[in-house]
Amino acid sequence: MPARVLVVDDHPLTRDALGALLRSHGFELVGLAADGEEAIRAAAETQPDVILLDLLMPGLDGLSALPRLREAAPACEVVVLTASGTEENLLAAIRGGAAGYLLKTESPDRIADFLEGVVQGEAALSGPVARRLLDQVRSGGRGSGVPDRIASALSARELEVLLLLDEHHGTDEIAQRLFISEHTVRSHVKSLLRKLGVSSRREALEQLALARG
Repeated sequence: MPARVLVVDDHPLTRDALGALLRSHGFELVGLAADGEEAIRAAAETQPDVILLDLLMPGLDGLSALPRLREAAPACEVVVLTASGTEENLLAAIRGGAAGYLLKTESPDRIADFLEGVVQGEAALSGPVARRLLDQVRSGGRGSGVPDRIASALSARELEVLLLLDEHHGTDEIAQRLFISEHTVRSHVKSLLRKLGVSSRREALEQLALARG
């Protein structure tokens, strides 16, 4: 079943081009929105799998709309697609719950590939600096962050789950924090344990602590 995508951008040509791109790569386009308020209404009505969201829009902008989009469609992932590569916007988007941050300088095929990855639980981030910033934010600001060896082995969502486990959150709390089901949390835990070569959550956290030194 193809992933269902809602495109949010205030430029009609950009919206239409993204819609055509997604259809050509096998996605199902469930709607087009021109601003944050329209996007929230469309998200609540269509419950997409992925929302492709511009940041700079008149009225309600992308950053302000982001948490409300997550509330309107809790099972969806939001990927920012913007011309703004500032660290401030990146950090705000990740803190707001974005699963990805892409620059409009990416090629069309690359954008489609990133969205395919998001559907599979991976991060969608333009450039290596974005991944480092993502790790920094998700480590809760701790200086040690996440060692490259572990960060590179896990998907973005698995990394989120591991760091929340490290903060002593239970399955139900993690599900609420990430707007996903407890079943999905357990699936991510099972996957990250396999990738880290351990058999329990405790062993995974011990490996994280050892890698941090």
